[in-house]
Amino acid sequence: MDSITLPINLIILGSTGSIGTQTLEIARAHPEKIRIRGLAAGSNAELLARQVAEFNPDVVALASVEAADRLAGMVSCRVLRGVEGVMEVAGHEPGDCVVTAMVGAAGLMPTIAAIEQGRRIALANKETMVVAGDLINALARKHGVDILPVDSEHSAIYQCLVGEPRSAIRKLVLTASGGPFRNRPLSSFDSITLEEALAHPNWDMGPKITIDSATMMNKGLEVIEARWLFDIPAERIDVTIHPQSILHSMVEFTDGSTKAQLGPPDMKVPIQYALSAPERWPSDFPVLNWASSHALSFDEPDPLRYPCLALAFEALRMGDGAATVLNAANEVAVGLFLERRIAFADIPRMIEGALTAVSSKGAHTLEARVDLDREARQWVAESVR
Repeated sequence: MDSITLPINLIILGSTGSIGTQTLEIARAHPEKIRIRGLAAGSNAELLARQVAEFNPDVVALASVEAADRLAGMVSCRVLRGVEGVMEVAGHEPGDCVVTAMVGAAGLMPTIAAIEQGRRIALANKETMVVAGDLINALARKHGVDILPVDSEHSAIYQCLVGEPRSAIRKLVLTASGGPFRNRPLSSFDSITLEEALAHPNWDMGPKITIDSATMMNKGLEVIEARWLFDIPAERIDVTIHPQSILHSMVEFTDGSTKAQLGPPDMKVPIQYALSAPERWPSDFPVLNWASSHALSFDEPDPLRYPCLALAFEALRMGDGAATVLNAANEVAVGLFLERRIAFADIPRMIEGALTAVSSKGAHTLEARVDLDREARQWVAESVR
């Protein structure tokens, strides 16, 4: 993989979210290396307007048409509307690299639009690979596109594999913090409140991803993503609980050695590496003080405490479009929990029900996956009426 010629013409999908705003922090720190060409988001017109005023992109878009209409009155650049507008920003010319950071399956079609235009992908939208990893890989090969992971775990594995032959990989090991309920009595899970689930001990993330971390569905989705990003079967992917979030993931090799990537829990490090690789740009990000004591502990995930993780492995075993059903059911269930309409413990129950009720056999095309996504969402939504 070659470096992109500087300055990078950068497009950010999901610029008002956690990953998007941190990507803009990196752009602010490296104005000689990054030129913001396009920004897209969901509905936060006010924050996007402030980003436009600072970074002066050529074009912006909001998925919400109503919010885009408001934005048009605040900025002087070109404003696009709806999903089609977001997709147009993804393929905007000039563009060298696209950070795909929209939350959920909504990021799939804009990521495809960027790949079809030959853009390097800095992938923060894991659902793209969960829903259609096999199809995305084929499309990336067709257009000669590199996909670099932004998730801290996948970035760690990517960095550990630099210079290593794939034949030497024995196992990938993804680390997980265990979330806020690692030590909570299982008997009290039915009484978990929304506020408790949103209080992640280590990472500052958006509400959907924070809930996914509490259920460990986030790690399950990362297992599926890793399967496609690194072309490793599920039986050679493990998850370990690592509460300190210092060791971000590791690779075990056939000779018995293991490589790991370590650092403070700061998402700007993997974001910047996805933009700069194979180079490493200097930064003032926090670093670990190796002169002080650091305790690193590891433990096996409890399947009773984290049923969503087991469901993700089951979806991989089922194949076809099962991961699409899993992701869609999870997105709707998490949304219902955020609206206080279901209990925390109902999330895995609904996902398991959808995997059983919605047939995913034979879903081998993008069109079939889109239909399956819609069917699974409908099943979960109707199950609470």
